[in-house]
Amino acid sequence: MSLDNQINTLMSTRSIEELWDMHCRHMKHYGFIRLLYGFTHYRSGQSLGDPDDLVILSNHSKEYLDWFIGEEKYKKAPMVLWALANEGVMSWSDITTRYEAGSLTSEEIDIMAQNHALGVRAGYSISFSSVTPRSKGAIALTGGPDTTQAEIDAIWEKHQSEIIALNNVVHLKILSLPRVSPTRSLTQRQLEALHWVGDGKTTADTALLMGLTQATVEKHLRLAREVLSVETTAQAVLKAALQNQLFVVDYGQV
Repeated sequence: MSLDNQINTLMSTRSIEELWDMHCRHMKHYGFIRLLYGFTHYRSGQSLGDPDDLVILSNHSKEYLDWFIGEEKYKKAPMVLWALANEGVMSWSDITTRYEAGSLTSEEIDIMAQNHALGVRAGYSISFSSVTPRSKGAIALTGGPDTTQAEIDAIWEKHQSEIIALNNVVHLKILSLPRVSPTRSLTQRQLEALHWVGDGKTTADTALLMGLTQATVEKHLRLAREVLSVETTAQAVLKAALQNQLFVVDYGQV
């Protein structure tokens, strides 16, 4: 499939699940069989914010994700620390160079040793341009467990323009699609109430538009704040909007 066709098929997807499945298949064609994408709107210094607010997409094994994400090992992983401090592309050969120079911390060395034990040995990281000072997105592209870094570097040398273009398209597409946390899912009524408040309506106006009492609308807004772990309705509207849960196209109606 040509690069144009790959981009067009990615752009035509209507859900993150569909997009991610397609991207994994595209990257496998280039020799990257395991992917790990992360994005946050809530970065502060070296902190990525509440783990529940992170967008994490991966086709790594459950064992690997339970360790790397579940145990929050990513916070000290050299490829993640690099992504936080940089934009662009890094070959994992750079990590080997740092190890040989003695510039990795003991925690970083332990994480890389476990990566190798789990078959995550050779790859590239792409750190995307940030749209705001508090946002950061990156993806790690990993070869097979028996693939050497030299082999991955050769693949990159031949196809880097295509790979970078496809990953940038996927990153931007993810930012445009609704993202719902499994632990912070808003009901349709909560979303509708936030929608009207975000549109400038008062609680009384929202109650009239929704055909509810004002007390019921206030309850929906309170529950929305609790689900999103924020203190004010304005913060709830902002977070829901950042997750693209508000003002989205209903594809069932087009």
